[in-house]
Amino acid sequence: MREMMVGARTASGEDGRQHRFEYFVLIGEMEVAGHLACESYGVKVREAGGETAVLPDLTVSPDRIDGLLALLKRNTVGPAGVRDVVDDWL
Repeated sequence: MREMMVGARTASGEDGRQHRFEYFVLIGEMEVAGHLACESYGVKVREAGGETAVLPDLTVSPDRIDGLLALLKRNTVGPAGVRDVVDDWL
């Protein structure tokens, strides 16, 4: 699986500390119909010096994953909240 960083955001937490989140697209391969393979896309969100959330194989559509990453960045979603956002997005 390959990954490509697509952006970063910094936000102040409730504790007043600055948190930097980095956003990545994950590019893998997904088996379809038992014998075909196609490119699949997922996301990774990492807090600098903190936790990381990895959600592979969410879609086979480049446009959909671009939209999801834009949503995550726009709302400064961190690793703790990314799964909930993705569940709603799906």
